Amino acid sequence: MRLVAVGTGTVVPEGDRGGSCFYLEAAGSRLLIDCGPGALQGLARWDLPWKSITDIVITHFHADHIGALPGLFFALRHGAAPERGEPLTVWGPLGTGRLFSRLAAAVGDYVLHPGFAVRIHELEEGVGQATEGGLELSVRSTAHTEESHAVRIQGRDAAVGYTGDTGLPEGDARALGSFLGGLDVLIAECSLADDEVSDNHLSPRRLASLAGAANPGLLWVTHVYPHFRRRDDVAELLSTAGYEGAVRVLSDGDAWSGGTGES
Repeated sequence: MRLVAVGTGTVVPEGDRGGSCFYLEAAGSRLLIDCGPGALQGLARWDLPWKSITDIVITHFHADHIGALPGLFFALRHGAAPERGEPLTVWGPLGTGRLFSRLAAAVGDYVLHPGFAVRIHELEEGVGQATEGGLELSVRSTAHTEESHAVRIQGRDAAVGYTGDTGLPEGDARALGSFLGGLDVLIAECSLADDEVSDNHLSPRRLASLAGAANPGLLWVTHVYPHFRRRDDVAELLSTAGYEGAVRVLSDGDAWSGGTGES
């Protein structure tokens, strides 16, 4: 399993960071988790095979997580040579089919009919799904938007999870931590400081509680607002809040390979 942080930013534009996007390759699948602004350029920058993406997993419908979808499908339709014939599967929350219909109405029919089959599957909590490459997908609803969910991706030899954007209601750390337990890598947002965060995002104290319950082999911290990241040592704040595991506060291009650690 190979994991690359394609975009680790927030809704605030930064010259060296794209919107949320992660690339995962394993078991014959080449999968994107979210596809925020700048994702297509990030895939090219890190020499990742954007032309042969097999699956896209969407955590929720905010623009900083899906803003590059039209550009990706336009590139696959007109910028990939030879022309693609293999299908592409989109996995998302309830409402993903409606989202793509509205995107097609707004920007063009190529979003749904780019010259190859686009298969859209809406994921439901408690119902596992499998990619054609053999990765197992499962989701759990989260406190961010009506449709948002965290995702767990299980391969034959490794497992990765992603919080998406989420708050952590009182007492929910154990439930979400159990769903995300036993992972090799947990990708988790940590948007703002404890005294700045609202109920629909994570802060160091909240993330320390969640990660302590999940106990991943490695905690990848993403979606940190720039003023917070530049002002504070987020890894140190997690430690102060009681989290003792391995932490990496991400930059675009950071990578991990199962069995070998980070590269």
